[in-house]
Amino acid sequence: MLGYSGAHALDIAGPVDVFDTASRLLDRPGDGYRIEVVSPGEPRVRTCSGLAIETAALETGDGAIDILLVPGGWGLDDALADRTLVSWIGRAATRSRRVASVCGGAFLLAEAGLLNGRRATTHWVKSAEMARRYPEVVVDPNPIFISDGPFITSAGVSTGIDMSLALVEEDHGAEFALLVARYLVLYLKRPGGQAQFSDVLDAQLAEHTPIRTAQEWILNQLGNPLLVADVAERANMSPRNFARVFRREVGITPGQYIERARISHARGLLESTDLLVGAVARRCGFTAVETFVRAFGKLLGTTPTDYRNRFQTLGSAGLVLDAERTR
Repeated sequence: MLGYSGAHALDIAGPVDVFDTASRLLDRPGDGYRIEVVSPGEPRVRTCSGLAIETAALETGDGAIDILLVPGGWGLDDALADRTLVSWIGRAATRSRRVASVCGGAFLLAEAGLLNGRRATTHWVKSAEMARRYPEVVVDPNPIFISDGPFITSAGVSTGIDMSLALVEEDHGAEFALLVARYLVLYLKRPGGQAQFSDVLDAQLAEHTPIRTAQEWILNQLGNPLLVADVAERANMSPRNFARVFRREVGITPGQYIERARISHARGLLESTDLLVGAVARRCGFTAVETFVRAFGKLLGTTPTDYRNRFQTLGSAGLVLDAERTR
C-alpha cells in the first residue's frame, strides 16, 4: 500500500484491514497477506484527517508484488506533482501481479500511464475531471469498482473495501470472502458492477413536508400499485406540480424513486428469505417478473438470482409463508 501526505485514512486502512482480517481467518495463515505501507522518504505519513501511519521507504524490497494499492485523498494534487512518486508507481506496477486504486488513486495510475486504453472508475465527484485530464482512459463513473486486466480501480473511499473483498474472493473463493465481510460487520459485500448510487438512500428525504410525507407513504406501500397521481393526492398536490417539485427536491422523478425503493426492498428479501424470484417481485409491487428482472439489472448490474447466490444469509427465512414459497 502506497502512503503519502494527505491520503485518505480509510483509503489505506479499509483495504489493509480486509487483507489483515483475511490472513487471520485463514486455516493456513501462511496463505495470507504480508502487508507493507510505503511512502516517499518518510518514516510516517499524516493522512488528511490528521492520523499518522508508520511507513517504510519506497525503495524497501525489490521483489515481486502481489497487489499494489494506491489511495486517494485531499493531498492528491501534491502527489501528482511528485515525479519521483509517480515514476515509482510506474516501475512498481511492472513487478506487480495486480495494481489497484481507491478513490482518487486512479489519477496516480493514470498519471503513470498505466490506464491508457483501459476502463477505470474513480470518485463520482472527480470522474469528469479525470476524463478531461486523461482522455486516453475510458472513465466510467458508475460502478463501484472496475477490473480491466491486472488493473482494478474503485470509486469513493469505502468502495476500496468492496474492491479488496473482491480480490480476497479471487484468491480464496466467494464463501471465504463473505466470511471476511461478515467478520468486519459489513452490511453488504457489493459486486463491482453495482452503481455508486443504487439504493433508495441516494434520494434523501425532502425538506418540503408534503414531498417527505409522500416519500414515507411510498416506502410503506411498495407491495401495492403506486400511480404517481395517487402519490400526488397524498401530498395534496396536482400530479404535474407534484412531479416538478419532487424532482427539484429529491433529484429524480417520482417514478424513478418508486422503482429504486422497490428494488431496495427486493434486495432485502433476496438476502434474508428463500422466496422465489416471482414472489419477491410481487411483494415489491412488480406485476411481471420480466419487469422486475429488467429493473433490477438496470440499477445493480446483475440478476436477482445471481445477487441472491452471492449475498443470501437466510437470517429470517423462517418468517416466509410456506404457501408463498412454492409460488
